Amino acid sequence: MYCRAASLLVLVGSGVLVLWVCYNSSLPVSQSAGILFINGTASVAKTDDDYICATLDWWPPEKCDYGTCSWGRATLQTLDLKNTLLLNAVKAFSPLRIRIGGTLQDKVVYETQGDDRPCGIFTKNSSEFLGFSQGCLPLARWDELNSFFKQTGSAVTFGLNALYGRIIGSDSFVNGPWNSSNTESLIRYTVNKGYSILGWELGNELSGHGVGARVSAHQYASDIKTLQHLVEEIYAGFEVKPLVLAPGGFFDVDWFAHFIDQTSKTLQVVTHHIYNLGPGVDDHLIYKILNPSYLDGAVRTFSSLQTLLKNSGTSAVAWVGEAGGAYNSGRNLVTNSFVFSFWYLDQLGMAATYDTKTYCRQTLIGGNYGLLNTQTFLPNPDYYSALLWHKLMGSEVLLTSFSGTDKIRAYAHCSKNPPGITLLLINLDGKTTVQVHVSTENATSKGTVTLKHESQNHRTRFASMSRGSSNDGNIREEYHLTAKEGNIQSQVLLLNRKVLNIDSSGNIPSLDPIYVSHSDPITVAPFSVVFARIPSMNVSACI
Repeated sequence: MYCRAASLLVLVGSGVLVLWVCYNSSLPVSQSAGILFINGTASVAKTDDDYICATLDWWPPEKCDYGTCSWGRATLQTLDLKNTLLLNAVKAFSPLRIRIGGTLQDKVVYETQGDDRPCGIFTKNSSEFLGFSQGCLPLARWDELNSFFKQTGSAVTFGLNALYGRIIGSDSFVNGPWNSSNTESLIRYTVNKGYSILGWELGNELSGHGVGARVSAHQYASDIKTLQHLVEEIYAGFEVKPLVLAPGGFFDVDWFAHFIDQTSKTLQVVTHHIYNLGPGVDDHLIYKILNPSYLDGAVRTFSSLQTLLKNSGTSAVAWVGEAGGAYNSGRNLVTNSFVFSFWYLDQLGMAATYDTKTYCRQTLIGGNYGLLNTQTFLPNPDYYSALLWHKLMGSEVLLTSFSGTDKIRAYAHCSKNPPGITLLLINLDGKTTVQVHVSTENATSKGTVTLKHESQNHRTRFASMSRGSSNDGNIREEYHLTAKEGNIQSQVLLLNRKVLNIDSSGNIPSLDPIYVSHSDPITVAPFSVVFARIPSMNVSACI
């Protein structure tokens, strides 16, 4: 059950009675129907094959927000890299892209060989910039992290300290060039040890108005040239060199325009961050997540950045380098519960439509928005949502439009494993089951799916679905995600009405579909998510 405070307040004596509106899965469910139109003539965008990415952060246990300390030992400096659940969760993606970084990355010093000075962890100090002391990455810990990355097959982007050797002015501006000496030492050590790095990213949230500190677009562009020169020099002779990424901040159209214009030959990836739901303390987070108009507000950022890149002449591409939805560590039982999959999957679909190549979720583990539980390492619902996307959604993005309720969010890609297409359908309505009929243009086999206007009880129809073979051209695969007992703030996820559980050996459960007649509409239950893979729908864009 999900309850939210209503706008009506009733005075009772000297107190105030807040009326609550609750959505309960046992309430009567209405039925509606709609048509999903898919333009299969050509793809409208393309993601990287490994679109799913998650972050590991530097926040120590002392990081607390609104009286809650949610990070535990998930910091990069103390995370248990030998935990079986963690290892298996990452291996399941084969590979998972991991971005190392976060707010404190611009306070991290890298230990150098032969330096006997102490290399300590972050400690809380309210008089310091960002409220914490300087931290240090021991080379021994860097070795351990790289062993973990190799063992799990991770593709790693490392966020570099862009404030090293710099002074922050009273106006929060950082003046003067970046001192790259400490970074150079780390990169050379990394290469000498044979560690594989997908990319080096400079700075965290220093663009535009910045968070605590800011660097002008002109100076940042100059610093990127320094980093690119380092990469070219140190990786000389390597057939494939790491990517150079920046600025890892919040999108500011003027700042980004100047920055992109001045880095057209030195930057491969433009990264930006998404926290569009506001602070984790906001009591209206669930209302925002279930509000289609609010979700649509993120389109402006993705569209504007896409336009900037297209018009600039650069070959750089867009990544979402960090996205936790609600800043200051998220909110327990919201950003780590089933309801957050509505926001997260909608973000994945929306960002892909605007040519985002990689989307990094804050976090893999840590805070209240981890894909894994910070204390137990058990998967939260969004972990399985991410894994299903990774397994089902291919890189070619198809244009869709839905005729029906605005509570259905719909996305389509060519299937990751051809042939056919895969759909993502999200029902933000807690009281209505929607029968979705699918229509395509230029399909080579089935053409337009037959529209059947029959109304069935969801529970009855679900139980009668066929479990045939996916080799049958007349059926499709469906993956229905719902919350335990209909409580969208539950951290227990059901796939096709079965609870997803880790086994006694710490293995991730298999994500098995049910098989449904291709001629039937797709039934999307209240407050649910459906992935539907349709092998026989061979549109031109996917051939």
